[in-house]
Amino acid sequence: MGAKLLCFCLASALVAYYIYIPIPENIEEGWKVMLVTSVFRTVGHVAEVADRLGLMHYMEVMRLITVAEHVAPTSDENVTVTDTEFSNVAIRLYLPRKPASGLRRAVIYFHGGGWCVGQAGMKSYDLLSRWTSSQLDAVVVSVDYRLAPKYHFPVQFEDVYSVTKFFLQSSVLSQYGVDPNRVCVAGDSAGGNLAAAVAQKLLEDSEVTTRFKAQVLLYPALQTLDLNLPSYQQNENGLILPKSLMVRFWSEYFTSDSSLREAMTSNRHVPAESGHLFQFVNWSNLLPEEMKKDYVYTSPVFGSSKLAKKYPGFLDPRAAPLLAEDARLRGLPPTYVLTCEYDVLRDDGVMYVSRLRAAGVRVTHDHAKDAFHGALMFVSSPTSLPVGNRLRNRYIAWLNENL
Repeated sequence: MGAKLLCFCLASALVAYYIYIPIPENIEEGWKVMLVTSVFRTVGHVAEVADRLGLMHYMEVMRLITVAEHVAPTSDENVTVTDTEFSNVAIRLYLPRKPASGLRRAVIYFHGGGWCVGQAGMKSYDLLSRWTSSQLDAVVVSVDYRLAPKYHFPVQFEDVYSVTKFFLQSSVLSQYGVDPNRVCVAGDSAGGNLAAAVAQKLLEDSEVTTRFKAQVLLYPALQTLDLNLPSYQQNENGLILPKSLMVRFWSEYFTSDSSLREAMTSNRHVPAESGHLFQFVNWSNLLPEEMKKDYVYTSPVFGSSKLAKKYPGFLDPRAAPLLAEDARLRGLPPTYVLTCEYDVLRDDGVMYVSRLRAAGVRVTHDHAKDAFHGALMFVSSPTSLPVGNRLRNRYIAWLNENL
């Protein structure tokens, strides 16, 4: 009996040790966040083992979360939902059911997932899109772009840009009863990255006459140069998205070659000849004092030029919108940027806010001091959180006022 009790106590201690992660005091229902984080961590560990044994690619295992969360396109009393294609790219389309009193607004949405996981049909994205469509009486186009590791940059960007150009055609907008002056592009995390890149590219495309009325970037990933920002240091082992996973997402976006991931992990992947680009991500100049968190800026340590020549995508503004010249930022539409305190990507968003404002763009920066990466997705049982609902409502309220 004593031996069994001892084994039980040891097993309980090990489980508790594995599940436990420090939760900031200002996060509501921290126990729920802790459990979800432990699930993500567990899947990550299984993925690592499977990858090392050659059973499955790391990201294919991580994608099981996407499969588990998938819901069929189901219409309700407010919205008609269908899976279809625009320009040979899969999308999920949300159309309001009630008769239109005039031309409708539209939101083109790109889901997150590190360019490797996620899909428009995940429960959390489906709920967000149908809520957006219902509350705003808007057409929502949620894009299922192709994913790494099967497809690397620039495929993801090309997919979402192709859908955007197709939808912005006058004939297509007319078909769906959309006002060409009230179209927004939006996305979260990797989707925020794609939304920012698409908005920049659209300004230079003479073939497109319709322009965005607004852009929404929800805790976006915006730069590849400095993966040791204060937010990366503060949240290195943080909630939902630790630094190691974000670095893996970034490197996998460009290649499955582990040499790039190793260089990014040590923050020595940028060659000296590209050193001038650091002016666009110099956090000592672009972060407000309260965001610097007493961290000390250090000059970049350059890496070999071989990686940049082999995988030039990580220096491309289409993959890292913060690397765009100031001239490319001018003319961007009114922008909503959501950043979360407990997020490795926090400083990407904050720096983009600084650069957009300096370029004369009207920006609403919503910094959630009690939130973490992906918080907006926590709006349904059993993982519903008050902060998720608050952030969703603030996002929808901004769209309602500005779109």
